[in-house]
Amino acid sequence: MFVIVGWLVAIGCIFGVYIAHGGNIGVILHALPFEMLTIFGGAIGAMVANNQPKVLKATMKGLGACFKGSKYSKARAMELLALLYDILQKARKEGLMSIEKDVEDPHSSALFQKYPVVGNDHHVTEFVTDYLRMMVSGNLNAHEIESLMDTELETHHHEAHSAAAAIARLAGALPAFGIVAAVLGVVNTMGSVGQPPAVLGGMIGSALVGTFLGILLAYGFAEPLAGLLEQKIDEDGKELQCIKTTLLASMQGYAPQVAIEFGRKVLYSTERPTFSELEAHVKKK
Repeated sequence: MFVIVGWLVAIGCIFGVYIAHGGNIGVILHALPFEMLTIFGGAIGAMVANNQPKVLKATMKGLGACFKGSKYSKARAMELLALLYDILQKARKEGLMSIEKDVEDPHSSALFQKYPVVGNDHHVTEFVTDYLRMMVSGNLNAHEIESLMDTELETHHHEAHSAAAAIARLAGALPAFGIVAAVLGVVNTMGSVGQPPAVLGGMIGSALVGTFLGILLAYGFAEPLAGLLEQKIDEDGKELQCIKTTLLASMQGYAPQVAIEFGRKVLYSTERPTFSELEAHVKKK
């Protein structure tokens, strides 16, 4: 929603000022379809040639996510920490082997289904159960699991950021293809030097629209989407870091209520519940 609002504000201010100063919007509208086809066709073709299919697929998925609100909130954070608390508390009271069934089949686990917001999130569930399984096996110590977690988070970071990088490269290419469109327009104009000055002026104006559109599309549309996708990816990674910190604190011998406090401190301030809010939520659950 905010993406569309931002675009409308940008377009309204740019073209509003242009018209207010006596600009002829008809020149831009006349050249718009041809210039857009040239710029977008060239940029999209280069993007396809520059990225693997899996990156293109992730980019399309990421673009869709840019137009949706963030799923991360204080309520979700409290659900996640409450889930981790319940799991760790059960393991502390009944032993690690007591959570084996929950780990192997989280979709049938009463613990995970008690918190459907995060319990039905595939990435969260997989990350939690993978490392709980290692904890149950007892073959790895906290330092080894921390190293493995860091490696997985780094892989997740690079894989997720490939989509944002692809959009950023697209933004960098758009002004260049705008120049290509402008040069083609100038070449076309030079072939009509015998025309009256008014006609030549219109043709040159149409050619320059290509440069304008390339820059506008790059810095008004593509670059903001790349930045927004970066922010959403960082939010996603922050939740996994919260899980990592909580589980490692538990492995180092801290009680569940202290372990989730470690995890709470990792969260961004806008989603981080206070100590009393989290405590009240856990007791309520």
